[in-house]
Amino acid sequence: MNDLPAPPARTAVIIVAAGSGTRLAAGVPKALVPLGARTILEHALDGVLAAAPSQVVLVVPAGREAEVAAMAGDRPVRIVAGGDTRQRSVAAGLAALADGVEVVLVHDAARALTPPAQFTAVAIAVGPGIGVIPALPVVDTLKRVRGENVVAPVDRAELAAAQTPQGFPRAELLAAYAQATEQGVEYTDDAALFAAAGGAVRHVLGSEEAFKITTPHDLERARMILSSSARFSAEGPVVPRIGIGTDVHAFAAGGTLRLAGLDWPGEPALDGHSDGDAVAHAIVDALLGAAGLGDIGQHFGTAHPEYAGAHGDVFLARTAEILAEAGFAIGNVSVQFQGNRPRFSARRAEAERALSAALGGASVAVSATTTDGLGFPGRGEGIAVTAVALVHPIAQS
Repeated sequence: MNDLPAPPARTAVIIVAAGSGTRLAAGVPKALVPLGARTILEHALDGVLAAAPSQVVLVVPAGREAEVAAMAGDRPVRIVAGGDTRQRSVAAGLAALADGVEVVLVHDAARALTPPAQFTAVAIAVGPGIGVIPALPVVDTLKRVRGENVVAPVDRAELAAAQTPQGFPRAELLAAYAQATEQGVEYTDDAALFAAAGGAVRHVLGSEEAFKITTPHDLERARMILSSSARFSAEGPVVPRIGIGTDVHAFAAGGTLRLAGLDWPGEPALDGHSDGDAVAHAIVDALLGAAGLGDIGQHFGTAHPEYAGAHGDVFLARTAEILAEAGFAIGNVSVQFQGNRPRFSARRAEAERALSAALGGASVAVSATTTDGLGFPGRGEGIAVTAVALVHPIAQS
């Protein structure tokens, strides 16, 4: 990356990272979701800084400024709070630009793996009255539909998939934003806003790696790219590692069952040092085992009274932190429990969301089965769980 041409002088990048990430369902703003050993925002910032712009402005969720500042460390960025829409967040970033900036690139933090060269290509192409977006050709066959009916084909030769950063001359972008504010109109992206004010918009070739992380599937795709592009360490190729965890708990006399990150009213609790969530505990052991970082007893056992009665999601969140601190990213987890109760299928998706959120958005699949009356699970005495986890060592540059 050090051999890349620098963008024109007086170029600033506004990284928009104020979105909630509802579709990612990770329990935190999208930009703060872990991606490998760091967050989506940190990866996005790496790519931007590698392009060497003259200024970087981070627009983050209101109230998260201090958290992001700690994350950014001593890197040269300015942090401002975003608004309740993307357009208002970009406006906040524009208001924070330094004197002398002439070209502005607006970039979505969710496009965390955008190559540095894409920033340079966009910045170079910006000119008076000309905005620039990176875009990829549309490769799928497209149809126009109405309800359930396919109405007509669409000529994809005239279509392109827009990405970021989108670049503009500063003065004209500011004028376009002022016009949009005066008219009270919200646009889907900055290129549309700029064009509505009379600016011309051109495109340069985008990158497949600049995809937008919107869903859990996108997040897993980004993790796989990071793990496979190493990428090499001093000791050789970096490869994924697999761990297996098991846990067994008997039903207690009373209480409320806590299992797979959920409460189960009307079901007896599982006996244990904490909440007895055997699914969460098996996942913890699988993750720690995959990373070679001990087991659940070492980190959360009776020698740690602070975890007495703690819910399994506390264990999971701390385990994710332990792995990240040791340089591991969570790939995915598959877990199955054996027992006659509770009736699980109706709440499977809810349980998977809860466990995934506790692990910072990692992919989690949960299944349940009975033992046809065999063994202690079949006799209704308790629950047995087996979990398998995949983790990726993060290669250090």
